[in-house]
Amino acid sequence: MPRAGTTGRRTLAVGVIGPGRVGGALLEQLRSAQPRLARDHALELKLCGVVASKRMWLDCDDAELNGRHAGAQIWRPNDLDAFAAHVRGNDDRHALLIDCSASEAVAAHYPHWLAAGLHVVTPNKLAGSGPLERWQAIRAACASGARFRYEATVCAGLPVVQTLRDLLDTGDELLGIEGMFSGTLAWLCNRHDGSQPFSVLLREAHALGYTEPDPREDLSGLDVARKLVILAREAGRPLSLEQVAVESLVPPALATLPVDEFMQRLHELDAPMAAKLAEAQTCGGVLRHVASLDRHGRASVRLEVLPASHPFAHTRLTDNVVQFRTRRYCDNPLLVQGPGAGPEVTAAGVFADLLRIAESLEPRA
Repeated sequence: MPRAGTTGRRTLAVGVIGPGRVGGALLEQLRSAQPRLARDHALELKLCGVVASKRMWLDCDDAELNGRHAGAQIWRPNDLDAFAAHVRGNDDRHALLIDCSASEAVAAHYPHWLAAGLHVVTPNKLAGSGPLERWQAIRAACASGARFRYEATVCAGLPVVQTLRDLLDTGDELLGIEGMFSGTLAWLCNRHDGSQPFSVLLREAHALGYTEPDPREDLSGLDVARKLVILAREAGRPLSLEQVAVESLVPPALATLPVDEFMQRLHELDAPMAAKLAEAQTCGGVLRHVASLDRHGRASVRLEVLPASHPFAHTRLTDNVVQFRTRRYCDNPLLVQGPGAGPEVTAAGVFADLLRIAESLEPRA
């Protein structure tokens, strides 16, 4: 990004939707960076508003807002169209909306916002992995000149989408993707060595906050499948979620139970998981939860036995790792690896997308 003095000052109006764990961390990062960006890069970030599930605030330059939403001076009932209009303003300024929600209703607005010239950044996976028609409408709406970025939808702050985009933009050909996209399942696979039942480890992960409140959201593999769909579409494959062959770790008998009852019956996961571990140990391999996309567009998400020499065998804790096999990186695939979960790193991935958009802005009076 140009330093101050090398170009005109730019102003970017920003609205944040979803002030939860990620959105709250992002607001803090934005506020901390405002003076530095203004001083060193001639970029003024103007926080214009925050939208929660039922309310919105339009006085977000109040430095205390993030800590006291209910005490903000101006709050109104949630109205996404009115909020977008407020952030856009009527002075031809650059404007950007950040969706940190996990809402289908919010994602449905993206085509309209982009067509109106509003940039959109999000860690919300529902747009990138939802109905293909909506994804195509989003891409078409970017013809307005607005930009849509979603790095944090896959592996939080790791540069996975950007790496894939750079490979393809420079003329490389994608041959396949393999990845461990769930920090929760990575942790469970790393710890599941037979010394404790799988259910004990799952309860520990739940207590540590590694799993969703309902651990079946992690164990089902659906969230991982969404990330694979996003990468496939980035590579030009018109993949839909229902086309991914997903192997759930949840037995059918437990899939539809109330959460409390499911948690009481976790021991029913122990025998099938012990059998999978025994299969891996018999051949000197390891168990890993892997998402795969081959060169023909076939996609799968499942628990696999990998040889001990495989790069995924050496991941740590909640690491995510993605392996790109391309024409250039064929014999020795390109790997991106690191922490792939947590509000701070996810917010940082969102912030990085904002800055990439800011780099392309023209100064406006």
